Amino acid sequence: MQALILAGGEGARLAADGVAEPKPLAEVAGQPQIVRLATTLRRLGSASVTAMVRARFAEPVRQSAARAGLDWLRLLPCQTPSSLHTLCAGFSVLPPGPVFCTMVDTVMRPVDWDRVWAATRAGLDQGAALVLAVTGHVDDDTPLWVQRDPAGYAVAIGAEPVSPACVSGGVYGFSDAARHWAAEALAGGLNRMRAFLGRAVDQGARIATVEVSRIVDLDRARDLDAVRRWLDSLEAERSLL
Repeated sequence: MQALILAGGEGARLAADGVAEPKPLAEVAGQPQIVRLATTLRRLGSASVTAMVRARFAEPVRQSAARAGLDWLRLLPCQTPSSLHTLCAGFSVLPPGPVFCTMVDTVMRPVDWDRVWAATRAGLDQGAALVLAVTGHVDDDTPLWVQRDPAGYAVAIGAEPVSPACVSGGVYGFSDAARHWAAEALAGGLNRMRAFLGRAVDQGARIATVEVSRIVDLDRARDLDAVRRWLDSLEAERSLL
């Protein structure tokens, strides 16, 4: 399974909060976020790790990756207008086969990355077209709500809140069929990942989910502070074991 990191955005909300670093270079647990993500994806067993990075941030990100010794990380500058454009641009440079994809601003515990990776492989092997990481911990400005059936398959994805709370966490597994559908959706005028996912489930795509307790999106300065406190508390808990 190939791994793909989507870092094509401008990070406008972080910048508006006074964060000087672009989102891929925001420090989390002592590492730039993109280094932390790429290292995690490598550890999980990805056949390759590719990052689509906003063109104006590509050189500082490349330098950061080089300092961390990530000579195996493929960095591709992009100037895409939307998340779906960035996704499809990433797909176009990957060989056929399943793709494990994450947004650059996603933070989870290592054990949850392990869980999502294993569930994604299993779900795709069992015939799911897509696999979504979901959580009941809602801390996104514009959450993407996921309604599920008793077996854990998505039956609706969109802006309408659901109960019990369940939102997408920005980590996805794509089959070859789903890669093709994404390209079709883009050609048909859609330009956001959430619009593509909503259409896919409406058209009957088999979308499996894997739930973890908490996923944080690094959208604002307060999210960086929250993540630091969260990870510090987890480290303190481990030290007591």
